[in-house]
Amino acid sequence: MRALPVRIDAVLVQALIAAALSFAHLHDLALAAGQDGWKAWAYPVSVDLLLVAAWRRLRSGGAKTAGWCWFLVALTASLGANVATAGLLDLDDVPDWLRILVAGWPAVAFLGGTLLAHGATADASTEQRESAPEPIASEAPACAPELPAAEPDPAPPSTPPVPPALVTLARKVADEHRARTGTPIDTSTLRARLGVPLPLAEAISAHLT
Repeated sequence: MRALPVRIDAVLVQALIAAALSFAHLHDLALAAGQDGWKAWAYPVSVDLLLVAAWRRLRSGGAKTAGWCWFLVALTASLGANVATAGLLDLDDVPDWLRILVAGWPAVAFLGGTLLAHGATADASTEQRESAPEPIASEAPACAPELPAAEPDPAPPSTPPVPPALVTLARKVADEHRARTGTPIDTSTLRARLGVPLPLAEAISAHLT
């Protein structure tokens, strides 16, 4: 059998080497700051995962402000560890402020990962909300102007069907409005926030009560 040629990507090799060095620097800094054992290994993993999550958010094509913000936070943590372990910092006598930063990093990484994941879910829900009302809005007045006066068709149902995903999004909007203003959201405000026709907004309001 003929052996398949093995292609080595120089950029990928360089990226792996850089990642390994950064991983080691983060581990050494966490260890010097009092995070021994498995905790010292968990710190570089959390930094790298936050970088990956932020990069995926930037590649998704949605709102990129949060992605750039957390990408820079994780990149600063990685570069800071590289510089700190390059001989500019005495690892046997780490200052208190650096110990505080290292100890507080898990909460920062958890917050960033949660916001990035939640933001991606919200973007998907918004896309679904924008596409769902279109067929409903076009069906409502289709045959109304051409009804004969003598023999009218049966009246359409008073409440148009509402997709479950749109009801879920409306509940989030209503809860946010109540938390911000202290009062329930009215139909006009709900219609403006969702960008749907008035009959559909009234139908959604009925599901929220």
